[in-house]
Amino acid sequence: MNLPTLYTPRLTLRQWQESDLKPFARMNADQNVMEHFPSCLTQQESNALVGKISQSAALQGWGTWAVEITEDNCFIGFCGLNSVLFEAPFTPAVEIGWRIDRPFWGQSYAFEAATAALTFGLKTLNLAEIVAFTIPANLRSQRLMVRLGMVQDIAGNFEHPRIPQHHPMRPHVLYRKLNDDIKQPPH
Repeated sequence: MNLPTLYTPRLTLRQWQESDLKPFARMNADQNVMEHFPSCLTQQESNALVGKISQSAALQGWGTWAVEITEDNCFIGFCGLNSVLFEAPFTPAVEIGWRIDRPFWGQSYAFEAATAALTFGLKTLNLAEIVAFTIPANLRSQRLMVRLGMVQDIAGNFEHPRIPQHHPMRPHVLYRKLNDDIKQPPH
């Protein structure tokens, strides 16, 4: 199944292409871009991530899109939805995530792409909720989560099970966005 293409005023969210591998690997090797992740990625790890993203999208019909500026077809990063594949008090869940290359920061591209992905998840897929999470120090992403209308669930903050015990990036904050069109069960 193909990943549907999404359009915003300035961006195209599309399936991954072979030509995305090199700029994606360069972005994943940038210490500034990867500041809030345990490590940068090698070319091989970056390519494997694209393979995993593409395989997941093919199975589900939705997932993580490559993001490009429509005007010049310039690849700038990724944004999309993923099933959370680890156990936590808030799972099963679908998360939204993004990573934009440093030269394109501060231009609201992440907000524009994430708004399209959120709308797709809530309106087209009719998901009851979408979550997002990051480390407490990642204030830029947390500000974007709030700007997207997500609300921090302080009681939902968690230790990421895929990060080693005692690692400084193991604690994560959790944000939630409920689908206003679906009647939510009482807590």
